[in-house]
Amino acid sequence: MASTADIKNGIVINIDGQLWSVIEFQHVKPGKGGAFVRTKMKNVVSGKVVDKTYNAGTKIETANVDRRDFQYLYNDGSEFIFMDKNTYEQLSVPATTVGDAANFMLENQDVQLAIHEGSPLYIELPTSVILEITYTEPGLQGDRSTGGTKPATVETGYEIQVPLFLETGTKVKVDTRTGDYLGRVND
Repeated sequence: MASTADIKNGIVINIDGQLWSVIEFQHVKPGKGGAFVRTKMKNVVSGKVVDKTYNAGTKIETANVDRRDFQYLYNDGSEFIFMDKNTYEQLSVPATTVGDAANFMLENQDVQLAIHEGSPLYIELPTSVILEITYTEPGLQGDRSTGGTKPATVETGYEIQVPLFLETGTKVKVDTRTGDYLGRVND
C-alpha cells in the first residue's frame, strides 16, 4: 500500500481490480479545507482516461508493473513477437495489446514492454521514430514547405499527412503519440 504522497506520473494503481496508469497529477492545497491530489488516469487495458481526486493521505494500492527492454521481431498475423534483450526469451503479445503502436514499429526496433504478473499490459515507444515514405502523390512544381499537406503511406503501412513537396523514398520523423509529421530526416 502507498499513500497519495507517492503518486507520480507513470505509477500504476489498482482500483477495484483494474489497473490505471497516472498520466498527470497535481497536489492542491486550498486556503480552506484539506489538501487533495487531482489525477488524470488511463486504464491500462482499455485506454479510457478519467479524472479522479484523492484526499491527501488516502491509502492507494499500487500495482507492481515491470518495464523491460524488448526488441520487436515480427508479426505472425494475430500476435506480435518480442525478444527480451536481457534473457533472449521470446514473448507473444496479442494485437489488441499492441494497439496503435503497430503503426510505428519496424522489425528489430527497441521498445519497452510493461508487464504485470507475467502478462504484457502495453508498449512504450520512443516519442518519435524515423520511417520511410513508401507512397505519396508526386510533388508539383511550385509546392512549398509551407501551406498544404497530402497523405503519405510510411513503411509500416500507416498513413500520415506530410507537406506537399515530400516524395516517395524520403525518410521522415513521426510523433508516435499523435502520428504527426515532425520533419524530414537527411541520411
